[in-house]
Amino acid sequence: MEAAAPPHGGPRAAAAAAAGGAAPARGLGRHEYAVLALTFASYASFHASRKPPSIVKGVLSADWPPFTGARGTHRLGELDVAFLSAYALAMFAAGHLADRADLRRLLGAALLASAAACAALGAAYFLDVHALAFFAAAQVASGVVQSAGWPCVVAVVGNWFGHASKRGTIMGVWNSHTSVGNIAGSVLAAAVLEFGWGWSFLVPAFVIGALGVVVLVFLVTYPSETGLEVQGMEVEMNGDGGEEVELLGEDKKEAQGNEDDELELEMGSQLPRAIGFLEAWRLPGVAPFAFCLFFSKLVAYTFLYWLPFYIRNNAVAGQFLSHKASGILSIVFDVGGVLGGISAGLLSDTIGARAVTSVLFLFLSIPALIVYRTYGSISMHHNVGLMFLSGYFVNGPYSLITTAVATDLGTQDAIKGNSRALATVSAIIDGTGSVGAALGPLLTGYISTRGWNSVVFMLIVSISLAIMFLIRLAKDEIVTKLSIRS
Repeated sequence: MEAAAPPHGGPRAAAAAAAGGAAPARGLGRHEYAVLALTFASYASFHASRKPPSIVKGVLSADWPPFTGARGTHRLGELDVAFLSAYALAMFAAGHLADRADLRRLLGAALLASAAACAALGAAYFLDVHALAFFAAAQVASGVVQSAGWPCVVAVVGNWFGHASKRGTIMGVWNSHTSVGNIAGSVLAAAVLEFGWGWSFLVPAFVIGALGVVVLVFLVTYPSETGLEVQGMEVEMNGDGGEEVELLGEDKKEAQGNEDDELELEMGSQLPRAIGFLEAWRLPGVAPFAFCLFFSKLVAYTFLYWLPFYIRNNAVAGQFLSHKASGILSIVFDVGGVLGGISAGLLSDTIGARAVTSVLFLFLSIPALIVYRTYGSISMHHNVGLMFLSGYFVNGPYSLITTAVATDLGTQDAIKGNSRALATVSAIIDGTGSVGAALGPLLTGYISTRGWNSVVFMLIVSISLAIMFLIRLAKDEIVTKLSIRS
C-alpha cells in the first residue's frame, strides 16, 4: 500500500486511512472546484500586481524623475530586473520551504506581504518619492514574497490532481490565471491611471490583500483535510509530530500524544522524504525543460513589462494611442495567451507529447512575432489580430511547461510518486525560467534605444535557443510514439 498524509494539514485522517480501514474513494467535485478557484485567483492576483509597472512606464518616463531623460528606459528596465532577479533567486529556496511548510499559511502570508509591497510603490506617488533606491527596494521585497506563491499553488493543485488523466488540459485551463491576472491588472491599473499613477498600485494591492485573508480562512491544501481520499494518490506523513499537535490544538495534545506515536512508528518505514535540490535537478527532463523555460519566459516577460510602452510609442494607423488606451489594448496579447495555454494543454494530452507540443508552439511564435512587428501598425484590426496570434503562440509553451510538465516531472516514476518533490521541482523549473524573465525586460530597456527591430531579433534568438533545449526530448517522444504504433 502506498502511504499518503501531508507533512501538515490533516495527517491524522491520512494516517488512519493508511493504517487500515481506509474509506472508499468518494467524489470530490465540490472541493476540487474550490481548490482550483482559490489557487487560480491567488496566482492571478500575483500577476495582477506585476502589471502596474508596465502600465505606468509611459507616465514615469515622461514626468517622474529618476525615470525621465535619456537613461529613463534603462532605469525602468533595472526596476523590472530588481523584482525578477529577487523573485528568481528566492524561488529556489521557496520550493524547499513549500515542501515543508503549511501551504495555506505560507500562501496567505505571501499574498498579504505582496499587497504591502505593491501598496508601498503606490505610496511613492502620494509621498512624492523620487529615490531610485526606494523603488528598487520595494520591487526586491515584492519579488521575494511572491516567490512563495508559485510552489504553493502548484503543490496544492498537485495534491488534488497529481494523477488526473487529463492533467495537461486541467493545467492548461488552470494556468490561464497568468493571463487572466495580467488582464485584470492591466484593466485595474489603466482604469485609475488618470487619477494619478499611485492608484494603479493601490487598487490591485487592496484586491490582493483581501484575497490573502480568504486563502487563510478557506483554502484546503490536501484531500485528507476533508475526510476524503483521492484514488491512486499517495498520502505523505510528517515524521515530526510538532505540526500535528498544533493542528489538533493544545486542549487535545496530551490525549492524542500516545496515538500519534503509535501511528508514526507503524508508518515510519513508508514515509517519503522531501527531495534534495541537486537530486531534483538530476531527475529526467528537469534540466531541459528548465532551460527551455529560461528562454520562453524571457520572451513572455518582455511582452508583460514592455508591450504597453511599445504600443504607446509606435503609431497604429498613423496615430499614437494614449497611456490608458495602450494599457487596455495590450490585454489582447493575454487573451491570446489564455487560449494558447488551454490549446497547448489539450493538444499535449491528445498526442501524449509535452515536448513536441512545446516545440511546435515555439516554432510558430517566430513568424507570429515577425508579422506583428511588420504589419501590426497598418490598422487597429491588424494590430489586434496579430497581437492575439503572438500571445497565443508565445504563452502556449510557457503555460504548459510551468504547470503540466512541472507536475509530470515532480510525480514521475523515478521518484516513486513522492509528491513532496513536486514543489521543489516546480520551483527549480519556474525559478530557472524567472532568471530569463529578469533578463528579458532588462535587455529590452537597453536594446529598445537602438530600435524595436533589435528587440524582436533578441526575442527570435531566445525562442530558437528554447527550441534547441527540447529537440532531443521531442525526438524521443516521436520515436516512442512511432514504436508503439508499429
